[in-house]
Amino acid sequence: MPDLTESISVAATPASLYSLVSDLPRMGEWSPECTRVTWTVAGERFIGHNRVGFVRWFTFGRVVAAEPGRRFAFSIHFGPIPISLWDYSFTPTASGCEVTESWTDHRPRVLRAVFRPVFGNRTPRNVDGIHTTLVRLKSAAESALQAE
Repeated sequence: MPDLTESISVAATPASLYSLVSDLPRMGEWSPECTRVTWTVAGERFIGHNRVGFVRWFTFGRVVAAEPGRRFAFSIHFGPIPISLWDYSFTPTASGCEVTESWTDHRPRVLRAVFRPVFGNRTPRNVDGIHTTLVRLKSAAESALQAE
């Protein structure tokens, strides 16, 4: 079960939303925390560059689900330590698509406590981050449709 899940309705197709989300180097356009992503193995493994205030860090990611128009998910780890799973699903609706973003915390409990003074409590930060990401993603998808 994910720790957090939020959905948003978007006036765009599941395929177009999948295309945006799966283009991970663009994630910095809508995420308030991820500043950029660089592929180490195109379409499979990547490095995420992140920032909150003055704190900057990087993580390693691996795509674990890539079902065009349906689902895109990736796991995050730091070295051998599992950090999280980010999952996006796309459901067709009468007016376009519902996008659901989910976060599952995979950090060992001791790591959560050790990193809390530096990174804060991830849950409320990720509630805000998921909401912001979905709103920005919606704006990008709908703006692209209007430009066509």
